[in-house]
Amino acid sequence: MLPVTPPKVKPVLSLLPEKPGVYQYFNAENQIIYVGKAKNLKRRVNSYFNKDQEGKVLALVRKIDHLEYIVVDTEADALLLENNLIKLHKPRYNVMLKDDKTYPWLCISNEEFPRLFYTRRYVQDGSSYFGPYPSVRTMHTLLELIHDIYPLRTCRHRLDQKTLDSKKIRLCLEYQMKRCAGPCQGLQSREEYQVQIAQIKSLIKGHIKPVLQQLHEQMLEAAAQLDFKKAQSLKVKYELLQNYQSKSTVVNASLADLDVMGAFEETDNIYFNYLRVVDGRVVQSHTLEVKKKLDESPADLIGQALLEFRERFKSDAKEAVLPLEPDFVPEGLKCTVPQAGEKKKLLELSQQNIQYFILEKSKRMDLVDPDRRSKEMLHQLQKALGMDRLPVHIECFDNSNFEGAYPVGAMTVSKNGKLSKKDYRHFNIRTVSGPNDYATMEEVFSRHYGRLLAENQPLPQLVIVDGGKGQLSSAYKVLKELGLEKRIFLIGIAERLEELYKVGDPHPLILDKRSEALKHIILLRDEVHRFGITHYRKRHLKGLVKTELTDIKGIGKETALLLLQNFHSAKKTGEASLEDLQKVVGKAKAGIVYRHFHPGEEAEGANGKPSGSPEDESNEDWLKKNKEKGSSLPDQGKEMP
Repeated sequence: MLPVTPPKVKPVLSLLPEKPGVYQYFNAENQIIYVGKAKNLKRRVNSYFNKDQEGKVLALVRKIDHLEYIVVDTEADALLLENNLIKLHKPRYNVMLKDDKTYPWLCISNEEFPRLFYTRRYVQDGSSYFGPYPSVRTMHTLLELIHDIYPLRTCRHRLDQKTLDSKKIRLCLEYQMKRCAGPCQGLQSREEYQVQIAQIKSLIKGHIKPVLQQLHEQMLEAAAQLDFKKAQSLKVKYELLQNYQSKSTVVNASLADLDVMGAFEETDNIYFNYLRVVDGRVVQSHTLEVKKKLDESPADLIGQALLEFRERFKSDAKEAVLPLEPDFVPEGLKCTVPQAGEKKKLLELSQQNIQYFILEKSKRMDLVDPDRRSKEMLHQLQKALGMDRLPVHIECFDNSNFEGAYPVGAMTVSKNGKLSKKDYRHFNIRTVSGPNDYATMEEVFSRHYGRLLAENQPLPQLVIVDGGKGQLSSAYKVLKELGLEKRIFLIGIAERLEELYKVGDPHPLILDKRSEALKHIILLRDEVHRFGITHYRKRHLKGLVKTELTDIKGIGKETALLLLQNFHSAKKTGEASLEDLQKVVGKAKAGIVYRHFHPGEEAEGANGKPSGSPEDESNEDWLKKNKEKGSSLPDQGKEMP
């Protein structure tokens, strides 16, 4: 739908420059409802009002009262300004790239003798923060390693020059345990302490190699001065750091510092995973789930997400590895979309992290609510179709026939988002002759929903017809005759492109192929295919058996099926020899079948004599059979008259 241009916006559209910049949309209450960036302000802003819009974008445009814009020099400046304005104003229709969780940070306090500790509060007090750390265990491991290598103070005393001169602070247990060098008593200089802090910052950022090199040089220097106690202490620290490095995820030591970001899009969410690679090792990983506001694609958000991650993790890498080229790139950053090699493997690793994140999230939510996925799918389906009720009861219909013969209808059922096989139904068509899918659908709907009304049974909220507009119209005709057209929401599904049709709408409704709503509709459609065709085949086979073989007097259904299973058709059964027939159904029935297909011949048994004669039987069988008939044998001692 082409939106109406607001009166206050219309004169501004022609004045917009064709330069990079940021635009802000305001509502009637003068509140910023959306902030956007553009390579070309004139072209981008005009696109909101001179193109057909739908869904959330149309809702946004309808709320715009007036707009303002800011021209910048470069696209990178536009990205940075947009990011700052979104954080400042928090517009309703903008995606906010922030976590709902509070992850821990490592903090180096802003003091003359800084302390190192972890916190979940990020305070703008001049301190240095590193993180966040999604894995608390990883953060604690790093913190313990640093405290094992470097003697840092943990007390909260204010160590300024006045306090140090007063000598009022006593040495604590940490000093006795050699975990602190005693700066409170002037036993460690500020310069020496700051050298430690510089190494710690480098270590936290992932630059382990320079720290190892410094420790190695200090160890050799102590040994040269015959200070073996200090050399041994430095050696222990060196080995601790080497052990920590060996446990890091090494990708390729030849790689420089990199930012790697994978992306995965769902119907309502986008996931981003950030890997920070330093000296060929993955030192940090973080996954972010973003709720879409205006159906943004990864290309729309990837530049903004990358900027957010770089700010959050204090990254100064000169290259970023991404799944696609962003429209806006942070200044001074080279973006690479790899096709093969080590960087491609890094990107795949990032994508795997997203999948693990989604899987873990799903498992956690399933533990809380086992029916969560079904409920989400039903709400998604309700929203996609524009229904006023949740489709907890869904029925799906299909017809099957072969050139009009043996027509059947089938119905599958879904309740609360799950297949309800006990409610499946077959329909043997009674009133339709010939291949007429429309009339068949009318009969099925009339019988089924007429019965539900007569028995006062609950009706489904959604009914799906497998077929195009013709089948949909036939089904709607019956619902209207029964007065159910407003009580049941009816759609048709076309198989070729998985398009959905609603009554009275000439344009198909195309759902996201990855959406659970469409997957559930396709599941019901495939299930009704399987269920209907299975019944049709049974009926077809039953019809073949009845017309070809069960007409033979003395041959029942089971014998006919046995013959068909072995000879595959009535024709081939008739062409079979008597010996082959006997192997399958025995001598007596084989003779009956053989005489039926060879009426001019006398069926002979395996011994070459006419089938069914006394000679073909044992004397005992012949005597027994004739005795039952009441016949008597001539007295062998007397002469026959």
